[in-house]
Amino acid sequence: MRPLRNIIQKEIWHILRDRRTLLILFGMPIAQILLFGFAITNEIKGADIAVLDRAQDIHSQAVTERLVASGYFTVQATVHSEPEIEQLFRTGQIKMGVIYPSDLGAHLESQQPVEVQFIADATDPNTATTLVNYGRAIVGDYQRELAPLAQPPRQIQTELRMLYNQELESVFLFVPGVMTIILMLVSAMMTSIALTREKELGTMEVLLVSPLRPPLIILGKVIPYVLLSMINTLLILGLSVWVFDMPIRGSFVLLFAESLLFVITALSLGILISTRTSSQQVAMMMSLMVLMLPTILLSGFIFPIESMPQPLQIISHIIPAKWFILIIKDIMLKGVGWAFIWQETLILTGMTTLFIGLSIRNFNIRLS
Repeated sequence: MRPLRNIIQKEIWHILRDRRTLLILFGMPIAQILLFGFAITNEIKGADIAVLDRAQDIHSQAVTERLVASGYFTVQATVHSEPEIEQLFRTGQIKMGVIYPSDLGAHLESQQPVEVQFIADATDPNTATTLVNYGRAIVGDYQRELAPLAQPPRQIQTELRMLYNQELESVFLFVPGVMTIILMLVSAMMTSIALTREKELGTMEVLLVSPLRPPLIILGKVIPYVLLSMINTLLILGLSVWVFDMPIRGSFVLLFAESLLFVITALSLGILISTRTSSQQVAMMMSLMVLMLPTILLSGFIFPIESMPQPLQIISHIIPAKWFILIIKDIMLKGVGWAFIWQETLILTGMTTLFIGLSIRNFNIRLS
């Protein structure tokens, strides 16, 4: 038993001295349970809405107060016309619009049916359906308060409009998200093992003694993956349009250019990971840990960011996939142009510049 005990002790000390192993053993489970516990929720809180109140009476104000008091909605804007609501949808400032008719109070007092209109952004059909259901339930509760003994049909009817995705096709949600995940993981993971493969194969010394400067070496490593990733982009877009009938309502050239920017962002992040690791296995594990979970959970692909705790909402701002998903939805589903996505584009450009700069700096250190 003594040799076995010695081997066990040796392995324990080896694990305790290896910080990366400890991080994988204890850090990843803790991070996963926290992310899954806080981020995975179908409940939506604090969704921004716009209110067009043509009635301006106690009933419309009471319904709006109940919408806000529920915690599900926050009044982002009070507008005076439907085109203003459309503009807010196009800029991504609201998730739902509420329109009260001018004869709301008169119809309720005369016990005649009246319609309250809900307009939702159906680029995310799950969120749109959930918000509309919240709104309809709150309106129904208010009607029961007005006439607790009344029998159906209800006096207050709800009219629904789903913008950009009237049929509530779930593929409109999943295609942008899956495209983002594929480009992020494939691009970053492949480049993250690019330099580490040279180290493991022993060919790094050849690069180090070559007359090429570090920026050129990194550029030579990146360009092939840029080309492969853009082919991937064309394949994904082709399948989306021809197989799943996904529309491209905006400029295809702009969409392709934004995809190229995101690919370069992912590639630069992968190069940064490769400069900080010494083996392909470690580089791949870091790529999965740093990219996969945050991209899926904190990008807004599946779970609405607005429902997450404030710290996770702040962290989501540094996830490149979040900004690219917004860009894809705006171009493909809303048909907007550069004027509506320039902020997201600048953010991705800044991230790319930062990752490339850090990669070159780390590579220079290794040369010395």
